[in-house]
Amino acid sequence: MSIVSSTSAEALTGRVAPRRMRGVILPGQRQVAWAEVDVPVPGHRQVLLRVHASTICGSDIRAIYREHLGSGAEAYRGVIAGHEPSGEVVEVGPGCRRLAVGDRVCVYHIAGCGLCDECRRGYMIGCHDPSRAAYGWQRDGGHAPYLLAEEITCLGLPESLSYEDGACVACGFGTAYEALLRIGVSGRDQVLVTGLGPVGLALGMLARALGARRVLGTDPVAERVSLADELGLFDEAFTTDSAGDRIDDATEGHGVEASIDASGSPAGRLLALGSTRDWGRCVFVGEGGSVTLDVSPLLIHRQLTLRGSWVTSLGHMAELLDRLDRWRLRPSVIITDRFPLDRAAEAYQLADDGRGGKVALIPSSA
Repeated sequence: MSIVSSTSAEALTGRVAPRRMRGVILPGQRQVAWAEVDVPVPGHRQVLLRVHASTICGSDIRAIYREHLGSGAEAYRGVIAGHEPSGEVVEVGPGCRRLAVGDRVCVYHIAGCGLCDECRRGYMIGCHDPSRAAYGWQRDGGHAPYLLAEEITCLGLPESLSYEDGACVACGFGTAYEALLRIGVSGRDQVLVTGLGPVGLALGMLARALGARRVLGTDPVAERVSLADELGLFDEAFTTDSAGDRIDDATEGHGVEASIDASGSPAGRLLALGSTRDWGRCVFVGEGGSVTLDVSPLLIHRQLTLRGSWVTSLGHMAELLDRLDRWRLRPSVIITDRFPLDRAAEAYQLADDGRGGKVALIPSSA
């Protein structure tokens, strides 16, 4: 059993970190449990983070909290949950070349092999090596007071961004930014976002920052539409029962130049495609499920470009952090609920309800 060294956490806080800590695990069937584990010791090119914020992702709800999905490398393995952490470096392992004690970081949530084509491009999400491990899925995540992280996955937080901002960037805003880059959203475009969960809200904020001429958002849940209106992230937000007329009015019947589905639902995907004008671009980021479409009239004959986009790259995540600082944007505005770590069960129940914005866990050590 080891203690965080006196040259790291003790120097910063006046006390030695505890030998043991409690972390959240998700056994499935909408249950939250706890594991008591050693506070980890960083190895070669690893760092120990004191977690200051750890947000809940929709994929955690869909694929772990409700039921364990996937197999092989993608299967949940009973580790501490949470793949959207942000924190402070309290100890560095041997071989670290960039980070130092006291650095503020957010975490790219997959550690890849570092050698394959995808890793070399910065898209560790696409690494197929057996060593690939996502925080909170195949290795311990951020729903605990401390997190052992690979130095390469940690990106520095600009001073203008809080730890809560960093946690939002880690997956949600990074996913949104990548999708907008894939279809080249700019000032020439009217944009439609279907699905106004946390990723959809991020899409609205970032599409406007990229200069989109008008950004429309829609969701079947009235509470989410109200939140989008309250936050002012869209030029217009409306429920899906009025979407057809509202989109026609906004675009003079032509449809939008660019659309993004963040709902993962068949209806949301079809609405995004059907609302895109001829020669327009559409990207799917909402996970799960399936969709059936009449390919010729909906896609081919209208000359649409349809893309899929999964998370982001290390490079684009670093670029986004710089842009958020430059644009003076705060991703944490989409956090509607904050809970201490010992109320994780309540936090997950609320996130599962799907009517609010982002839910964040704030470890007591922070």
